[in-house]
Amino acid sequence: MKKLIGVVLFIFFINLAKVNAISASSYIVMDLDSGRVVSGSNYNEPKLIASITKIMTSYVAIKYGDLEKLVTVDEDVLKAYGSAIYIEVGEELTLKELLYGLMLRSGNDAAIEIANAVAGSMENFVYLMNEEASRIGMKNTNFVNNHGLEENDGSANKSSAYDMALITKEAYQLAKFREIFGTKEKTVKTNYKTYRWISKNKLIHKYDFITGGKTGYTEKARRTLVTTGSKDNINLVVVTINDGNDFQDHIDLYNKYFNEYHSEFVLKKDEFDLTDDKYYKNYKLYIKNDYRVSLKNDNKDKVEIKYNLNKDDNFIDNAIVGTVDVYLNKEKIHEEQIYAKKITNNSKEKVRLIDKIKGWFSW
Repeated sequence: MKKLIGVVLFIFFINLAKVNAISASSYIVMDLDSGRVVSGSNYNEPKLIASITKIMTSYVAIKYGDLEKLVTVDEDVLKAYGSAIYIEVGEELTLKELLYGLMLRSGNDAAIEIANAVAGSMENFVYLMNEEASRIGMKNTNFVNNHGLEENDGSANKSSAYDMALITKEAYQLAKFREIFGTKEKTVKTNYKTYRWISKNKLIHKYDFITGGKTGYTEKARRTLVTTGSKDNINLVVVTINDGNDFQDHIDLYNKYFNEYHSEFVLKKDEFDLTDDKYYKNYKLYIKNDYRVSLKNDNKDKVEIKYNLNKDDNFIDNAIVGTVDVYLNKEKIHEEQIYAKKITNNSKEKVRLIDKIKGWFSW
């Protein structure tokens, strides 16, 4: 009887471990704010990425294109196959509307028209994609098209989970990207018909903390998925490649790391207090942005702040005079510019008055 109980318990724990395992061949969880790798496996290995390619496509289109440009669909659209939004030759949509069709419904026909509208051809557009990948630091990435399907000659877009997290972090700085990436449903009316596009990212419809996402699939790449999520000022991007259980894996990862981390202010623009009596004694030094860091709840993370002021006694008012650098566990994760504003007699008087008022209420 004792042996039977032992066997039952062993099987139970094995099954429990399987439930919590990540089935992706590679994955990553990255802090969207700092670029810190929270966890992952095989995340630098280049793999087929399918339609999560379209994150870079959207980023390049927003950066180089005119979103309000009216695009007339040309005959190149007839080359499209696979997932589509079913636009027709002669139909008119703005570039921004095409991007909604690209990101919500993974329209390969939209991708072709976006390439033509922004760069004149697929070849030129792909050149921009690879240039941006190099600039961002995507070291294990190469694009051959802007939609993610494998080409007839066998060539295909390859990237790593880490690189795809990097481009998502970069693109997320653009308000227009965040808007499209996080849209659940979009209605578009053209000169031909009216479309109602619903995001293929199932998680964005079910979980409030999911802020965006892009799905992908081909028979060779299998399922790929990129999502972003935010909770209690912790902002993460999760990438899974070749993952048959991707939606559940993403939720499990978010739940795990939202519970294991907390967010803290390390810089507050309204409480920034730095003085320099030599070069900037008549100036108020300030920063323009707050900055938070996600830290482990076990308090093992170490944050350091370093100030770097230029030795300059000849500069214009409100000029950049240095930086404040944030380090996490000895790795630089953020740089904020320091500005200098001339202190006038009036502002000095105001400061003195404020100090007096504070004094009245201090003990």
